[in-house]
Amino acid sequence: MSQPYPYQPGPYQPMPYPAPPPRYRPLRRIAQVSIVLMGLTCVAAVIQSVLLWRSYDDVKRFVYGLLSEEEIDRGVRSIAGSGPLLDLVGYLLLGTAIIFILWLWQARENTDFITSPFGPKPSDLRPHRLVQGWVIGSWFCPIVQFWYPLRIVEDVVAASEPRDQPGASRTGEMRGLLYGWWAAWTGFWVILVGGGGVALIGFIVWIVRLVDAADAADATGEYVDIYDLQDFMVRVALGVNIGFTIATVLLIAAGVAASVLLLRVSRWQHDQVALPPVAMAPPPPPQYAPRYTNPGPTFPSYRPPP
Repeated sequence: MSQPYPYQPGPYQPMPYPAPPPRYRPLRRIAQVSIVLMGLTCVAAVIQSVLLWRSYDDVKRFVYGLLSEEEIDRGVRSIAGSGPLLDLVGYLLLGTAIIFILWLWQARENTDFITSPFGPKPSDLRPHRLVQGWVIGSWFCPIVQFWYPLRIVEDVVAASEPRDQPGASRTGEMRGLLYGWWAAWTGFWVILVGGGGVALIGFIVWIVRLVDAADAADATGEYVDIYDLQDFMVRVALGVNIGFTIATVLLIAAGVAASVLLLRVSRWQHDQVALPPVAMAPPPPPQYAPRYTNPGPTFPSYRPPP
């Protein structure tokens, strides 16, 4: 008699648990906080631009050596005291960026709920072109930061489109808001970073040229003519003022467009969740072929013999 195959238990394998279904989180409050921070950032940028233009005459007098020692001391104390005020734009920009990315992250998760079998609009839109992690990484990754954030926002807007308004995310108004916001935001950072770099390089060039002129004067004993160097530095200061003013205008345009986008997408998602889900039509009953029945043999009718 053969022996039964002995049972050999394998390694423990935990039971796979299904992933939790996506859930919806309201966006109205975080959108309002983001819009308030955008407004405060624009106001602070306008104040800083006004301060730059008000101090332009003093900068020229300082470069040309027309300020007295008392005026120079007073100007230094004023700059030292207004430093935190001038840095306010940077602090507000950082806070606005954090809140906006949080809103975008939640909006991206809400679209997964809206287009899921649990949501009101199951699987009737194209999927997102980028994974969830790019919602944060796209803003900091070099090169792709010039178009990945726009792609993410485009997908969120398209997925949030109301089911009773097909094509609402592809209208000229929405495209104008999307591309206008991104062009203004990109232009703001290009001018801010590029203009700051140009101003720094110009100041370094001015210092180098001034040192070279002083060394040449010491060697020859001639008078040092630094008027051209002074004029160059004044032009750099004027360029900084003009660049920051243009950047402020672009920041205001980006803030207005982004505010409209935040409110519209938040309202679209809220309305879709508030409405009843789309009624699914019941499947048609199956059609079966008629069942074959065998009639059996037939017999002639019985007739009695005559």
